[in-house]
Amino acid sequence: MNYPFPSIHSQQFQDDLFDYYYNQPGTMPGTIKIDSTAKGSEIVLIDYDANQATRLSNLTPSDCAAYLESPSVSWFDVLGLGDEERLLSLGEIFHIDRLMLEDIVNVPQRPKVEEHPQQLLIITQMVIPKEKGIGFWQEQVSIILGQNYVLTVQEEPERDCFNLVRDRIRHNKGIIRSRGADHLAYALWDAIIDTYFVVLETYRERIEELEDEVILRASDKTLGKIYTIKRELIALRRAIWPQREALNYLLKDSVPLISKPVRRDLKDCYDHAVQIIDLIEVYSELLGELMNVYLSSFANKTNEVMKILTVISTIFIPLTFIAGIYGMNFNTDVSPWNMPELNWYWGYPACLAAMGGIAISLVIFFWRRGWFKDMTMTKIKQSDS
Repeated sequence: MNYPFPSIHSQQFQDDLFDYYYNQPGTMPGTIKIDSTAKGSEIVLIDYDANQATRLSNLTPSDCAAYLESPSVSWFDVLGLGDEERLLSLGEIFHIDRLMLEDIVNVPQRPKVEEHPQQLLIITQMVIPKEKGIGFWQEQVSIILGQNYVLTVQEEPERDCFNLVRDRIRHNKGIIRSRGADHLAYALWDAIIDTYFVVLETYRERIEELEDEVILRASDKTLGKIYTIKRELIALRRAIWPQREALNYLLKDSVPLISKPVRRDLKDCYDHAVQIIDLIEVYSELLGELMNVYLSSFANKTNEVMKILTVISTIFIPLTFIAGIYGMNFNTDVSPWNMPELNWYWGYPACLAAMGGIAISLVIFFWRRGWFKDMTMTKIKQSDS
């Protein structure tokens, strides 16, 4: 699901936004709220052990009950949150209390880990890169770990990042089929964490493109691109930061459903989460520097414009002064001091020559000071971009 950003400030929008994210004040705890746009819930089962793996689709909640006591590992994957009756039936069969079911269905929730009798609830946020590498899809994935089963609940049935895990189970790659349900839960969470690296790689490429754009061809759209990426990185940070805390909780020895080998694997997953947070911080700092460069480039352009205007004004000020003097037209018959140049035979050419000489002298002076050289280099850089 694409969570909306509150960019419209009308009262109707604020009411809809509150209703989207939260229950109304005073609502009884454990109340689940089905989104009207959510797609129906499909149950897919992958049951496996060291010797075989079976996949079944379109199961009913009652079909799942037969696999809860089997010695093999059962992965129940619920795709979609639109079928309230089916979700409630799953809650009864898997003994999920109403508060857990509320966290699973009423999305989005902050990523966390909760211990319950015979179960472990893991709330995560999964991100999937969009087409053409622009932005990402974000959805909540709930993982319930039991003694010999894993129940995952996803918002969107069309996309996830678990195909590699399914392939490892189907073709018996690695050690996943020789381990228990806790290893499956780790593998799923590790796939979610690793997908953040794929998303961040697209942002690295976009930031590199922005660096060239800011230096060579900055425009008003560039500022919007910088703010968009900063906003998306903030959303990524809000999604991954609580998962680091949840992973750190599972590294304790007091979680009975997590074995020591899986706890060691989760330590590697925790390190990946820390690395992702560090990358997000680095990219945010780079965007801050790009913002400074963008503002400096526009300040430099303004300075170049002011320099050109100053040169033109400085050249024409003495010329305007001379033209103003000889435009007063004092009568030379009244006094010999009244502009005698008006009666000179070469007066007009001499005045033009003096004005041209002053203009040329100023141009040479500015050229030696390097002003025209700086403006020429600026035009060359702009033409290259």
